[in-house]
Amino acid sequence: MKKSMALVLALAMTAGLTACGGGNTSSEGNTSASGEAAPAAPTVSEDSINFTLAMVDNTSSNYYKGASKIAECVQAATDGKISITIQAGGTLGGESDTLDMAIQGDLDIASCANSVLANYIPEMSILDQAFLWDSTDQANYAIEHELGDLIQEKANAQGIHVIGYMESGFRDVFSTKPIQSMADFKGVKIRVMQNDGQLMAFTSFGANPIALSASEQFTALQQKTIDACENAVSNCWINKFYEAGVNSVINTKHCFVYIPLCMSDNAWNKIPEDLRDTFVEAVWEGCREQWKYLDEANAEAKGNLEGAGVTFYDIDVEELKSAYTAEQQKNGTNYDTNWIAAIDAAKAAVQ
Repeated sequence: MKKSMALVLALAMTAGLTACGGGNTSSEGNTSASGEAAPAAPTVSEDSINFTLAMVDNTSSNYYKGASKIAECVQAATDGKISITIQAGGTLGGESDTLDMAIQGDLDIASCANSVLANYIPEMSILDQAFLWDSTDQANYAIEHELGDLIQEKANAQGIHVIGYMESGFRDVFSTKPIQSMADFKGVKIRVMQNDGQLMAFTSFGANPIALSASEQFTALQQKTIDACENAVSNCWINKFYEAGVNSVINTKHCFVYIPLCMSDNAWNKIPEDLRDTFVEAVWEGCREQWKYLDEANAEAKGNLEGAGVTFYDIDVEELKSAYTAEQQKNGTNYDTNWIAAIDAAKAAVQ
């Protein structure tokens, strides 16, 4: 990602403008409760290059809305020379499946959580840590700068290009009982993402993390196989977990999840060199809009959940952080020094 700094600077200059203005020629499924209709497909020229983007989220999600904005931005910025067709709802497979397809050159663009990409780039497990970022701005700065460069270098070695990042952002806990202190986590059976950072975090809180498919969460809550799960707030509303016994959302903000867009070498090489910067900048414009859609979806979901009788609780996050840090030290957790430096640089830049 040697050009990433230049791209970020160009994006920053256009940040105040309406996204995807027609003349730009510069270089786990969470869903939204908005249910907005999908935009009309863009008009493309007969000789345009068309790419397929696969995602597991359905057409009512803020992620699909973001992907549609990306397609719109690319269409506008390249004057129809490049278009993107979105295959939503997991029609081409799950996140791991579609990432494998992109790496093998059988799919143009795969969208997946950063923990899925970490299966190919082990250093990315640094992002699975609990309480890694203090703010969304800090998390976004990191992938726009040194951290993004490191990811791009490793991704290129796997035969893919990370052309932008959507995100599902910070995750909270959804529980069938109030959790107002770390002591209340004791013995709680909670479904978490299957990565070392999440497992270690909830173990350190005193909870009992459970391995379970995301699609099984509703039934597991109903049958009391689990007491809790965790995700972006919009996920709790759209999946109607409140109908399965969830009556509490705990504002833990324990993990931040990116959704890197991974383009195959085959697809990348189809883009004329004089359009590559334009293409990537347009993708980033659309990604930035998705970040806004996510915020809107979470805010809407919070209001809806409160209306449905769900209570939101604050918790002593510093107590949770201390327990997690102690568990890391106990387990001798360590990461690549270059990646640690990139994390520290983002934290220093955005306080």
